[in-house]
Amino acid sequence: MASNRKSGWSKWIITLVILGAAVGAVYYFKNDHTEAPQYQTVPVTRADLTQVVTANGTLNPVLNIQVGSQISGNIAKLFADYNTLVKSNQVVALVDPAIFLAAVHQADGDLANSKAALELAQVEAKRQKQLFDSKLISASDYDTAVASLHQAEAQVKMKQAALEKAQLDLDHCTIYAPVDGIVISRNVDVGQTVAASMNAPVLFQVANDLANMQIDSNVSEADVGTVEEGQNVTFTVDAYPNRTFVGRVTQIRNSPITVQNVVTYDTVIGVTNADFKLKPGMTATISIITAQRTNVWRIPNAALRFKPPEPSTNQTLVARLLAKVGLGKEPQPAATNAVPVAKAGGTNKVETAESASPPLTGNEPPEVLMRRVREMRDRGEEPSPEIRAKLRELFQSGALQRPGGGGPPGSGGPGARPRSAPSWRTVYVLVTNTPPNSSDPVIVPQATRVRTGITDGSYTEITDGLKEGESVITSVRITSAQAAPAPTGTSPFGGPPRFR
Repeated sequence: MASNRKSGWSKWIITLVILGAAVGAVYYFKNDHTEAPQYQTVPVTRADLTQVVTANGTLNPVLNIQVGSQISGNIAKLFADYNTLVKSNQVVALVDPAIFLAAVHQADGDLANSKAALELAQVEAKRQKQLFDSKLISASDYDTAVASLHQAEAQVKMKQAALEKAQLDLDHCTIYAPVDGIVISRNVDVGQTVAASMNAPVLFQVANDLANMQIDSNVSEADVGTVEEGQNVTFTVDAYPNRTFVGRVTQIRNSPITVQNVVTYDTVIGVTNADFKLKPGMTATISIITAQRTNVWRIPNAALRFKPPEPSTNQTLVARLLAKVGLGKEPQPAATNAVPVAKAGGTNKVETAESASPPLTGNEPPEVLMRRVREMRDRGEEPSPEIRAKLRELFQSGALQRPGGGGPPGSGGPGARPRSAPSWRTVYVLVTNTPPNSSDPVIVPQATRVRTGITDGSYTEITDGLKEGESVITSVRITSAQAAPAPTGTSPFGGPPRFR
């Protein structure tokens, strides 16, 4: 009897435990215990923006002259050293002139000998002419005397030229400074032999004026389209890390420089070096100011990159069954800014919205295709590679004229849209929304189209679509339970809660 009572109490206890668990599960799934996403927002503020193009370059003198020697010989004297200030036509070095002086004397003697032979030939020709006029010699003898005279005259000219050459070589033993400037490099010492064969040996490097220098910088082909002559430049050098120097773009050279398939263009920047702190060869990190805006609305670039996370659909079997009977919550689709379109009555065919444009096929008339591509770019969209290739064909065939002499859109040529041109982008703001079949309002991200201007790399100008003080989402903190399931082929290893 006692055993039957114990068995009955055990059944009641088990029944109560099962009912309690069921009531707890219903309560848990009826009330959403999922932690709400924590959005990080930043308000729209006013500030000044400066868009720059960064590059590296080398400081060089505006005029750097290599002083060489046109003759071979030993360096007898040096009259200049490193950092020596020199004037134009000042003697800076002397090559041993002994050998060249002897060559001048020899050439002078040869010339004197040729002149004596010429005098003899002149007297002989005069005598032969008198005899020929008296018919005492033949015409052949007279012609020989005249030819000897001409040979003697030519010999004198040759010896005169040899003397002049020897004198020039002697003069070249003295090396002069070609311009006013400063010696920045000396490559020889006294007693050193220089050999002038195919290339003249360089003795000195003279900079014309270190008070005015230039930076030869390499600007990439992606940025050179926004660089123009006259733009202001700021730069720093490692020697003075806490000082910012200024300059100005003076020339953009058209000759491309290709290194490992990277194309750059030499951009020359004029620099004033009044205190002579800058030295030739220093590496400069430059920032070319391509656009400036004052007191404009701006948002962090992180807001332009933010995308809301997809809702999780990885529910358990129990949760799905409870949702079917009305005790749980069905998963809600992700919020988007897509415009819904109506379906055709009684069919599964989706009708195209009236405001939407049909997709580009490349078979449109050239003017229509060009207009549609421009509209796409104004919305911040880019055409497909096939459409861009079709545009290039139309430009090359002449069916379309290049705007402003530039290339087709998307080609990066002079006709391409500059980086500072406005474009439409999508950002997300927090709004209060009441879901269907629910009376509890929730805060959800809502997509907003904004028109952007210039950017300084951290912040972007906003010209339309937002108001001052309005907050935009930059990131969201999600847990592993809220995250969407990883796609097939991704790493199965999870991690701690993260910010997006």
